Amino acid sequence: MKILVTGGAGFIGSNFIRLLLGLEKRGKYQVVNLDKLTYAGNLENLSDLSSLEGYRFVRGDIGDGKLVESLVHEGVEAIVNFAAESHVDRSLYEPDLFLRTNVLGVQALLQAALRHKVRRFVQISTDEVYGSLSPGEPPFREDHPLAPNSPYAASKASADLLVRSYFKTYGFPAVITRCSNNYGPYQFPEKLIPLMITNALEGKTLPIYGDGLNIRDWIHVEDHCRAILLVLEKGRGGEVYNIGGNGERSNLEIVEEILRILKKPKTLLRYVADRPGHDRRYGIEFSKLKGELGWSPSISLEEGLVQTIRWYLDREEWWRRIKSGAYREFYQKHYGEGLP
Repeated sequence: MKILVTGGAGFIGSNFIRLLLGLEKRGKYQVVNLDKLTYAGNLENLSDLSSLEGYRFVRGDIGDGKLVESLVHEGVEAIVNFAAESHVDRSLYEPDLFLRTNVLGVQALLQAALRHKVRRFVQISTDEVYGSLSPGEPPFREDHPLAPNSPYAASKASADLLVRSYFKTYGFPAVITRCSNNYGPYQFPEKLIPLMITNALEGKTLPIYGDGLNIRDWIHVEDHCRAILLVLEKGRGGEVYNIGGNGERSNLEIVEEILRILKKPKTLLRYVADRPGHDRRYGIEFSKLKGELGWSPSISLEEGLVQTIRWYLDREEWWRRIKSGAYREFYQKHYGEGLP
């Protein structure tokens, strides 16, 4: 199967490509990786796979209809769309950028896929489209009303509705997955877990929004990618599948556990003003995915945090190059100065 993976140089996308091209799956899939290479895209995430037969990287924007059309025309059988502006804080100050990529970009992908009769389209969404839960409320189910509370979440909810409309109107074989917070290898260190790990290793303060009691459900990225692959191969067209990790914890609990594992003092904690519209709690109910496709998370949060911290300890050069901006030198050498 020839798969167009968009946003494949990012955190979750690169881990998914690694799953598709790993020894267990080698030869089963061909991958075209389309990525705009914004600040969070990092080709170093896939440098060891770049020479593999069956893998091709294309730099470009999913909103570029002509480019998308030309790639899909080459015999693409499935599209898995990871491409998105995803950092909530950035969406508060540049919402137009999020709408262009997360909504108009998805529409360009859908139109090309429809025209060329792509057999499966998987839209990677987020639990943030459901809004916020109160303590004690049951976790989100797939039929929970959409109530996004940030420009980022609103743009993802809009894309989900577009995908749904293509299924309902054209019978297009699209599926939506909505996952909880990911962590693991190759995550850009603006996100909570890698930021706290790397700041602690550098002896810097660990900033925590508000009282630190905002709750998220955490899932290891490898578990998430296994679920996406199952949905790609066996999911029912037109359906939404929630993906969760059975790992609800407050931000403060996560950060304190990182400090404990690294044997760093709690004096590194620093409480900062809360961000606008900060959702209090997310929780995911994934019995539909478990019942239909037999999936459940295999990596506990406790085990996964230890693995992730070890990964960042072993790859200090990787994350230091990102935090210093040096990783951009590779792009400038190969693709010129005109990078976003």
